[in-house]
Amino acid sequence: MSLPSLCAATCSTPLRAAPPPLLRFRRPASSSVSAARAAAPSVSDDLVLRIAEQLEDSAASSPLLDPLRSASALSLLSTPWPTRRSNEAFRFTDISYLRSLPISLPTQTRGLAPPPSPDAESHVLFSDGLLVSASGAHVAALADMPPGIARDRAAAAVAASAQFSHRDIFYDFNAVGACDVAVVYVPEGAKMAGDPVHILFGYSGSDGASMMMSNPRVLVIAEKGAEVAIVEEHFGTGEEGGGCYWANPVVDIIVEEGARVVHSYVQRQSSAAAHTKWTTVQQNTSSTYEFVEVSTGGRLNRHNLHIQQLGPETVTELSTFHLTSQNKQIHDLHSRLILDYPGGYSRQLHKLIACGAGNGIFDGNIQVNRYAQQTDAGQQTKCLLLSPKAVVNVKPNLQIIADDVKCTHGAAISGDLDPNELFYFQARGVDVKTATDALLFSFGAQVINRITFKPVEQKALAQLKELLTLSRQNN
Repeated sequence: MSLPSLCAATCSTPLRAAPPPLLRFRRPASSSVSAARAAAPSVSDDLVLRIAEQLEDSAASSPLLDPLRSASALSLLSTPWPTRRSNEAFRFTDISYLRSLPISLPTQTRGLAPPPSPDAESHVLFSDGLLVSASGAHVAALADMPPGIARDRAAAAVAASAQFSHRDIFYDFNAVGACDVAVVYVPEGAKMAGDPVHILFGYSGSDGASMMMSNPRVLVIAEKGAEVAIVEEHFGTGEEGGGCYWANPVVDIIVEEGARVVHSYVQRQSSAAAHTKWTTVQQNTSSTYEFVEVSTGGRLNRHNLHIQQLGPETVTELSTFHLTSQNKQIHDLHSRLILDYPGGYSRQLHKLIACGAGNGIFDGNIQVNRYAQQTDAGQQTKCLLLSPKAVVNVKPNLQIIADDVKCTHGAAISGDLDPNELFYFQARGVDVKTATDALLFSFGAQVINRITFKPVEQKALAQLKELLTLSRQNN
C-alpha cells in the first residue's frame, strides 16, 4: 500500500476556533508611554519593544500563526534584554554585538536559487528568513498546505508552541517575526531516513548601516513508526560571505512513538554575523533522536537545544563540534534534556577548539526526575585551547532525583595535544607540524563524520581543514 503524501492528505478534524486578536505592540502617543508602563510594571526595555514593533509590522496576519505570535508578544512585554549581570543563562555570553547597529528586516527575497543536490530530492530553501521554496512529497509551507490531517496536525503543533515555558527573548522574537513555517510531515510508518530533507538557510547583509534580522521557522513531525533525516545548512551569501546580519531561526521537532529522526545541523555563517538558534524536541515512547552539530561561523553563535521526554524507553544521542577560529568569536551551546519516564538512554558529546581570542561556552543540563528510573545517561565535553587568549567556560551538569539510574559526566580542557599521540607520529617519521595538523583535524572529524548526508559531511571536513590552516597562520 502506498504511503499518503502531504498533498494527498484528507480532512479529518476541523481547525480550532478563531484565535484571539493578535496583541499589538503599537505604542500610544509619547505622553501615554508612562501610563502604558504603569499598566505593565515589568515591561521590557525600549530596544525589545522597538524590535518587536518592527517584527510585528513586517509579518502579515495569519490565523495559523496568530496564537503563537500573541503569546510571544505578551511574553516580550515582560522580558528585558538579557545581560551578563541580569541573566544567569548569559553569564558567560556577551550579546552586546546585537545592539551595535539598528535592526532592519528583509522586504523581499534576494533571488537565491537552491544549489544542485542530486542526493536529496526533498529540500526547503529560506532566503533572509523568507521561505522561497519547499519541494518534496512530505514538505510544504504551512500556508500552502491543503485541508487535511497533515495541516491540522501542523496547525495544532504550532499553536501548542505558544505554551513552551522555557522560551527566551530570541524564541519570542522568532515567533512574532516568522512570516511562514516550513513543515516536514512524515506520516505513520513512512521511511525517509535514506532520503534526507535538505533545509538551506541563506543570509545576506544589509548596507552596513544596520543589521538585517531574519526569523525562519521549521516544524518537523515524525508520526508513529516513521523515520526521517533532516540536514540544516546555514550560510552567508553575496560578497564577503554575506556581511553583517542576524539570523534567528527556530526548529521544532516532534518524534512520535517508535519514530526516528536523524538531525544534522551545519552553521558556517559570515564572520560578521550573529546567529541565535532554538531547537526544541519532543520525544514520545520508544522514539530515537540523533543530533549532530558543526558550528564554525559567525561572530556570535548561540544555540539553545531543548529536549523533552514524553514517554519511556527513548534514545537520545547528541554530538556537537564548535571551532572559534576568529578573534573575539563566541560559540555557545546551552542544552537541556528533561527525562520524566523510565528506561531512557542518552549520550552527549561536546567538542570545542578555541583559537586566537575566541570564547567557547557549554552549559549542558540533564534532568533525571523522580519517575525516570533505570535511566542511562552520559555526558562529556572535551576542549582544546590553542591560544593563551582563548577562553572556555563549560558546565556539564546532572540533576538526579531518581535513585535507580546510571549517569556519568565529565569535562576535559587542555592547552596542548596529548604528547603520547604526538610521539606516536614522530616515532613513525612524521614531523611535529604534520602530526599536530592531523590530530586537530581528527579531533573535529570525530563529530563531523557522524553527518549522514555525505555532500554536507565532505564540505564540513574541507572547511575544517581550511579554518585550522588559517588559524595556525594567524597564531
